[in-house]
Amino acid sequence: MEDFLSRLKNGPVIVADGAMGTMLQAAGLPLGTSPEGWLLENPDPVVGVHRAYVEAGSELILTCTFGGTRTRLERAGLHDRVAEVNRQAAEIARQAAGEQAYVGGDIGPLGEFLKPLGKIAYEEAVDIFAEQAGALVQAGVDVLYIETMSDLNEARAAVEGAQRVANGIPVTITLSFDSHGRTNMGVKPEQAVETLLPLGVSAIGANCGATLEMTHDAIARMHETAPEAILIAKPNAGKPHLVERQVIYDATPADMAERAREFVALGARIVGGCCGSTSEHIQAIAQAIGVKQT
Repeated sequence: MEDFLSRLKNGPVIVADGAMGTMLQAAGLPLGTSPEGWLLENPDPVVGVHRAYVEAGSELILTCTFGGTRTRLERAGLHDRVAEVNRQAAEIARQAAGEQAYVGGDIGPLGEFLKPLGKIAYEEAVDIFAEQAGALVQAGVDVLYIETMSDLNEARAAVEGAQRVANGIPVTITLSFDSHGRTNMGVKPEQAVETLLPLGVSAIGANCGATLEMTHDAIARMHETAPEAILIAKPNAGKPHLVERQVIYDATPADMAERAREFVALGARIVGGCCGSTSEHIQAIAQAIGVKQT
């Protein structure tokens, strides 16, 4: 495979994977259990989720490390095992990807507010993100993939921390827009692009979000603000509904496929799914944008 950045800039659109948490719950992850901690003793179900996405057409799978920072791992009593957790998750993803897919080192929010709303200072946040990113880089990921950000200051800290240890590996970032066209911390898509693109990220976009329409609107506004930007679209599979005590997302694979075409038309070069999306959704996306199935 060509290096990730060359493919991102010059090759066909990259199909990313779908949800991890809901898929792992279906594979046996107990409710309320940290996926990052669970994978240390249960690698096979994680490999299985990754492989299902690769077989569906994903060419970018994300490590099971959304909660892999020290602050989040502390809740599971694993704050002193950051390097181990991230390394093993990356090795599991690489095992599943083989030569068919790139591996993105997934970095999520800290789960705590930065000052002045919380207790974490900006520089401390940078250090925490750098710790996780460094472990992922050492484990050989192809891209540091920051996602689901809502606070612009935290997003900046994540980018700075990742770039501190990236050693030439691309850094990308997505935010979640779910409240009247803004993140839940009030950030507009235009603000995100204007603030984060100058930091040198290789791609920027939107993931998760309250609705498919909201993610589409965010991508459209990012494209309008910076037509040259390489964009990422990884929305939820529609809205969640509680049906007989189970959370069901209402977007069908066909719905996701249609949106994928629209995202590509707006400049997205990485397209996948987030919460509620399955390998069936990803297969439909891959077929819709003309990516050859594996």
